[in-house]
Amino acid sequence: MKYPKRIYYTEADKALMWDRWQRGESLHSIAQHFGRSHASIQGILSRTGGIRPPVRRRSSRSLTLAEREEISRGVASGRSLRAIALRLGRAPSTISRELTRNGGLSRYRAHAADHAAWDRARRPKRCKLALNRPLATVVARLLRQRWSPWQIAGRLRHSYPHDESRRVSHETIYKTLFIQARGALKKELVAHLRRSRTMRRSRHHTQKHGTHGQITDAVSIRERPAEAEDRAVPGHWEGDLLCGSHNSQIATLVERQTRYVMLVRLASKDTETVINALTRQAQKLPRELYKSLTWDRGKEMADHQRFTLATDIKVYFCDPQSPWQRGSNEQTNGLLRQYFPKGMDLSGIHQNRLNAVARQLNERPRQTLDFETPAERFDQCVASIG
Repeated sequence: MKYPKRIYYTEADKALMWDRWQRGESLHSIAQHFGRSHASIQGILSRTGGIRPPVRRRSSRSLTLAEREEISRGVASGRSLRAIALRLGRAPSTISRELTRNGGLSRYRAHAADHAAWDRARRPKRCKLALNRPLATVVARLLRQRWSPWQIAGRLRHSYPHDESRRVSHETIYKTLFIQARGALKKELVAHLRRSRTMRRSRHHTQKHGTHGQITDAVSIRERPAEAEDRAVPGHWEGDLLCGSHNSQIATLVERQTRYVMLVRLASKDTETVINALTRQAQKLPRELYKSLTWDRGKEMADHQRFTLATDIKVYFCDPQSPWQRGSNEQTNGLLRQYFPKGMDLSGIHQNRLNAVARQLNERPRQTLDFETPAERFDQCVASIG
């Protein structure tokens, strides 16, 4: 049986792979460029968990290839270690260790020694979480509570601004999770991330495409007040449906200034049911904290005028195929997939469960809120109108 020829990728090939991966291309797309199967590309990228390794550089204190060649010539000509060291401006002990670890006086070869030194430099470096077990314990506990690495790093920085030993960057957390050779966080903690992939990916644009139908008398988002656009005052909300299997769904609402989340159980997504549920939810809040609602072009909001008549809340609609105009809501729906994965039947979820999930999201610190929580910011708004 004839086996395929072994694949060897050059450093330039690998650099191109990483460039395309960081742009968000799929394994299949990258593999097509090289004319290989996606498994061969995955083998390269998965070694570091989808995180591009830093460019390798030699330490300024390391022996160079030219210096090793000078050592080799000195040994061959019978010079003493002190004489070789003096010629190179190095300590005699440096020359002695170099010869000892690379075959001794009789077998020392400059190129082989240089290659061995480069290989030894690949050994895994001890990361901060591996060296600081109390900090790793805190990070693991917050991950189990479904905090993101960004939230953990930001909250620690917010809580301990002058204590470096109790802080860690989000990149260190991601690398420790995805590069298991670091050995500080257990691999199963990856399941608590927003997206439990085995390799870290670039962020993708939304997978939601196409229009959702025409809305009669829809008021464009372009007519929304400036105070809503720049998040200057609270009370302006974004909404959408999070869909599950068997035509099930829940309504998701996010306040633009505080990022406060509310979830609403729906029996179905016909416009009458959705409008009735949103109306009941709106009536639970003070009028000052619910001034407008921005939605996409889904037909569930076809009866938006009845909602406005019942609540005095104006409804604005995004442009077709422009989900980024409801960016806070889109981001929240992504977070909710940790709790309600795609394909899950949402029809049997009780409102109490939805309230508990919303409470968890509202008690997570947010970078955009200077690592305060949405609940803290929303409570401040409630107190200010009280």
